[in-house]
Amino acid sequence: MTTELSMLVYSALLTVLLALPSTICLIMTRGLSFAAGNRDEAYELPAWGGRAVRAHRNMLESLPVFAALVLAAHVSGATNDTTAMGATLFFWSRVAHAATYLAGIPWLRTLVFGTALVGMLMIAGQII
Repeated sequence: MTTELSMLVYSALLTVLLALPSTICLIMTRGLSFAAGNRDEAYELPAWGGRAVRAHRNMLESLPVFAALVLAAHVSGATNDTTAMGATLFFWSRVAHAATYLAGIPWLRTLVFGTALVGMLMIAGQII
C-alpha cells in the first residue's frame, strides 16, 4: 500500500477514535442510559466535551477533501515523494490538531490546522 493510502486509512481511523472523547464525556455527565437513548432533549457538555465534539466534526469536514485528493492522486498516477509527504503531513497535523483542540490550546491548534491544509495543497499541486 502506498504512503498516501496508508495515511488515508490512518486518518479514517483517527476520525473514528475522535468520536470516543465526546461519548465518554456524555456518559460521565449524563449517564449511560442517556447516552444510549435518543437524546431528544437538549443538553450541554463541559467545555472539554464540547471541544471533543468540535474536533470530531472538524475532522469529518476535512476527511472527504483529503480522501478525494489522495484517491485522485492514486488513480491518476500522480503519487510521488511530494504527495507522500503531503499525506503524512496531513495525518500527523490532524493528530496534533485533535490533541490541541481537546487540550484547549487555540493558537497552536490553528497552526496545526494550517499545516494539515498545506499537506492537502501539496497533494493537489501534484495532481494539477
